[in-house]
Amino acid sequence: MTDDLSTDPRWLRFNDKDSPCPCCGRVFQGVFDLGYDHPDPWPHGNRAERGMESFEVGDDRLTSDLCSIGPHRFIRALLPLPIKGSDQTFAFGPWGSVNPENFDRWIAACQADGFSDFEGCFAWLMNKLPGVEMDDWLPCDLIPHEDPSKRPALFVHDGHPLAVWQEQGISFDHLLDIYAAAGQDIRPHLMDA
Repeated sequence: MTDDLSTDPRWLRFNDKDSPCPCCGRVFQGVFDLGYDHPDPWPHGNRAERGMESFEVGDDRLTSDLCSIGPHRFIRALLPLPIKGSDQTFAFGPWGSVNPENFDRWIAACQADGFSDFEGCFAWLMNKLPGVEMDDWLPCDLIPHEDPSKRPALFVHDGHPLAVWQEQGISFDHLLDIYAAAGQDIRPHLMDA
């Protein structure tokens, strides 16, 4: 199968809110990202499900973008995966673990509304991702976005398939497999009647 998605009827239905599924009428509006409320080591439950801006338990603290668990510090990021045959990118929204000094530098850069003093840092990917085999946390680089209002990106170091996917992209079928592994199997809804 070719990587060009412009003629793939599944891709066309997936990106056309006016083309409902013939079996149930469900419509899609294209690529959607998969985000995480907290890093996997967070032991206190889901902040968003509780409707909380900030979730604090003792010295542990979680917001939509920052987390501290004891001496450990985490920054929410995006892990982009380009989609072959299109100009679109899918992203996981996981957390990266950084050392406290880099965490403080990140906060200072955010407060200054610019990242001239923060070029990026080492981070560990701290969420298990659906459809991605991970025996342990993955080493990454956390790189700020040129737009200070956007989350930084995590780029996995060489040696893991995720690094190859970030560099070369994933197929639409691979994206659908990731969605299915996350409990959102939409493949049957993209088939013709």
